[in-house]
Amino acid sequence: MSLRRLLLKPSPSIERDTVLVQLPDQQLEVQRVRDPRAKRIKLSVDERGARLTLPLRASLVSGDRFLHEHRQWLALQLDKYAGDDNAAVLARNVTSELPLRGATLPLAWHEGRYSRLTRDEHGLHFHLPGRASDATLQRTLREFYEAEARADIGRWLPRYLPGLPRGPARLRLKVMSSQWGSLSPDGSLALDLALVLGRPSAFEYVLVHELCHLIHANHSPRFWHEVEARFPEWRDEREYFHAHGRGLKASLRALLATPSR
Repeated sequence: MSLRRLLLKPSPSIERDTVLVQLPDQQLEVQRVRDPRAKRIKLSVDERGARLTLPLRASLVSGDRFLHEHRQWLALQLDKYAGDDNAAVLARNVTSELPLRGATLPLAWHEGRYSRLTRDEHGLHFHLPGRASDATLQRTLREFYEAEARADIGRWLPRYLPGLPRGPARLRLKVMSSQWGSLSPDGSLALDLALVLGRPSAFEYVLVHELCHLIHANHSPRFWHEVEARFPEWRDEREYFHAHGRGLKASLRALLATPSR
């Protein structure tokens, strides 16, 4: 094959379909994904449902066998996500409290000329025009959470910048499915907006964790040594996420979701 044809040859694409698996109390539709980047068969569950990932070399039979062998684990994960469905939604003049920094703050509703969410010693105050839409409510809440998160980061970041080879190139706050943070090769830092709902020390740990990837772009012992030197209590925060992380993500998803009619 000529070099030109080799360079023009398209890379294998990701293929998707669905497969049914019988669980003890239901028949579940699982998304099956054949991904050329995958190294092994993997089963995962998030707010979008169950997903079976197959590398190119894996047969459909081996994928079905893997899915069958992990039915009990799959049912357990789905039960955990079902429990998260009880998270509170945002409804005007109905929602009476909102999560912030590991606490639940009282929320009062007010008529206003424009949409804004403020905080004082008495709690939170949502000001809205009479005809404000659900989308306006959600946008206002998201902007409030982003401003609070950036205020926290602004307090913590100067403490950790000394000793780093460089600072992050930019910072984004996102709603993330599974991760709490990520650092791209160009130095862009992304953090999950749900972090501002949890206790501040857990949020601070995630920031430190991602900053240490500016030194080591892996999870080697040397990387964890850098984390330990800057945040010795990181194990406590990791346990906090194991216990409460899914609930934090579910709460943010519910609050920013469009209410069903």
